[in-house]
Parts: sequence; C-alpha cells; structure tokens
Amino acid sequence: MLVPFEELPETARVWIYQADRALTTEEIQTARQSLEAFLSQWTAHGADLHAGYLMPYNRFIVIGLDQGPHAASGCSIDASVNFIQQLESRFGLVLLDRMNVTFRQGEHIAYKPLQDFRKMARSKAVSENTIVFNNLVTNKYEFERDWEVPASESWHNRFF
Repeated sequence: MLVPFEELPETARVWIYQADRALTTEEIQTARQSLEAFLSQWTAHGADLHAGYLMPYNRFIVIGLDQGPHAASGCSIDASVNFIQQLESRFGLVLLDRMNVTFRQGEHIAYKPLQDFRKMARSKAVSENTIVFNNLVTNKYEFERDWEVPASESWHNRFF
C-alpha cells in the first residue's frame, strides 16, 4: 500500500539508491509513476506492505517501509531490487553500485567512485567538512538526521 513518505514512522526501514547522474524531468515523472505502481502492489507473503518514497535532488530514490503492520520478506526485498534494476535498464542509470560516493561540491552534487573520493581526500580536494550522503542509514529517523552530513560524521571519515 502506497503511503506518503512523511507519514511513515521514524522506525520505518529505508533503502537509498543513488543515481550516477541527475534524472531528467521526463525520467522523474516516469520513475514516480513506476514507483507508485510498484509500491501500491508490493506485498510480503500476500500482505500489503505500507511503503512510501522520495526522490531527493533528482538523484536518489529513497524507499521507506513501515514494518509495523508487515515486515519485508526475502522475496519482497528481491522484488524491490528487481524493480530498481528495471529502472536502471530503462533509464541507463547506475543505482545499485554501492562503491560510489555522492557529495556536495558547492551547489553541485558530485558522484565519484570510492577510489576517486579517497584520492580527493588525500589531495585535500574534499575535506572533513564536505557534505556527503550517507546511504548506509537504515531507518527514517537516521535518514532525516544522518543522511546528509559532514564527512567527519559518517563512514566517509576514514578517508581523512
């Protein structure tokens, strides 16, 4: 069952998928329609899952799931990953590669392979104050407080 992301409890599980580029206006519209259709019918063992989504900065897909009524099962998680893979293929995006880092460079949002980010840290092209997107957060509470933070406050701090 599709619910507004804002109505999900702070304990809702989240999955964050970062795109290797900004989506176009047309891609955003199509992705929203696809997400709404998928989440409206997403189930675990025949039970409706209460889920919502966000698409911050036209670069991320954030899926939230209220596990109070029904938790995700292995099959339902597989279905969501398959759905994300379909979006990757449809739009020519990379959404599932976790070996990349997304961060702010001024007003611009940059996306770099982890090795490149590490080199940038060594050369001082990014600092501990660089705002990074910590896609390892696991619930809505962490997402709202710890997703977009200085590198010093996330797992990225090991590069400094």
